[in-house]
Amino acid sequence: MQEIFAERALLADGWAAKVHVTIGEDGRIARVIRDSPAGVGVAHVPVLLPAMGNLHSHTFQRAMAGLAERRGPSERDSFWTWRAVMYRFLDLLTPEEIEAVAAQAFMEMQEAGFAAVAEFHYLHNRPGGAAYADPVELSARIFAAAAETGIGLTMLPVYYNRGGVDGRLLAGGQLRFANDLESFAALLERAKEIIHGLPTDTGLGIAPHSLRAVSPADLKVLETWLPDAPFHMHIAEQTAEVEETLAVLGARPIEWLLEHLPVDDGWCLIHCTHMEPYETKALARSGAVAGLCPVTEANLGDGIFDATHFTTAGGRFGIGSDSNIRISLNEELRQLEYSQRLNDRARVVLAESGHSAGRRLYDRALAGSAQALGRKAGVIAPGKWADLVALSPREAFPALRHPDLPLDGWIFAGDHAVTDLWSAGRHMVREGRHIKRDMIAARYRACLTAIAERM
Repeated sequence: MQEIFAERALLADGWAAKVHVTIGEDGRIARVIRDSPAGVGVAHVPVLLPAMGNLHSHTFQRAMAGLAERRGPSERDSFWTWRAVMYRFLDLLTPEEIEAVAAQAFMEMQEAGFAAVAEFHYLHNRPGGAAYADPVELSARIFAAAAETGIGLTMLPVYYNRGGVDGRLLAGGQLRFANDLESFAALLERAKEIIHGLPTDTGLGIAPHSLRAVSPADLKVLETWLPDAPFHMHIAEQTAEVEETLAVLGARPIEWLLEHLPVDDGWCLIHCTHMEPYETKALARSGAVAGLCPVTEANLGDGIFDATHFTTAGGRFGIGSDSNIRISLNEELRQLEYSQRLNDRARVVLAESGHSAGRRLYDRALAGSAQALGRKAGVIAPGKWADLVALSPREAFPALRHPDLPLDGWIFAGDHAVTDLWSAGRHMVREGRHIKRDMIAARYRACLTAIAERM
């Protein structure tokens, strides 16, 4: 049993003072008491929040951060030129390096305030496409990194079978992603076996990569395999993707998906950058979560998601660190709000009149991420996973003039405000540092040196 005393805590019905939280041995919140005296031997924090999940990550890309920032020979750099760099980079990685990089990324996520992550994992094969003896050789590396860091994990093995909407064959770096339905079924079965030996908050879902990489026929099969599990896919990220889908399938990506598949609240659609107004409203009605990755989307020049009209229509969203070029929960939320301000030429866009932008962003992303990860979290209440984050008032906000100031200060003016973090009760960040930081960071530095020598 663990005990936490918070001077202020964000509960389901709002802020409360002098809150005592008890975490059970099973990693769930056992008890929440308001107006409680501070106890002896109890962890004492100024501000306690339910911690968020990171709903979209490719951990291996953490090691290539900065490598694609040199202008290439093409007339215009884009997502597609970045992708070519990424394909060359991933062919350098060994299984051991993939695990070391994942551990570093997961550690940084926890220090940033994420208690859990949905890992959209599409590295399955050797460079050149040959299979490993064990189909989950690389997935097992992600499981191991999660176990070491203590982060809550929803593992999303990615199905990737073709090189474009027109059905062209995979080539180059894509060969490390390749599966057919038979081999992917075997991968999922092995993943289920591994999960039995991991913490009980570990989850498994399915991630068909995109309409580019998965045929309509295969997509309809995959959708039936794990009916109660999270189902994630990239969609409508790039205008070239939209144009290709229109040319081959006769409809825009979101439009086609909503017409041909039972998209509901078990789905998480990543990016959704390029939608027409009718698609935006239809997606909001579906109950699916829009998985937004504002820092990566800005870095890749994807475009601006129409969060204003999507949220007005009741749409649900969460945030992810995607390429992990910068792992920062508050910066993802800040970038999302600022993109809307630039687009609409207005301020405090994603909050209703009289409400705080930081609070609205956090509340919505908190609920969306819990839904997308299939994780019973997102609220400080008995029975929920003890995914909790503590903030330092010195870093997070200057004074308590408004109850939501901790969130506004952290998201719009703060940075390293996280002092403590619990993932399903595992107290992994203390005084702003992951408890295994030195060991994980040293291994990561050695990994980068080894990769650089082969570049």
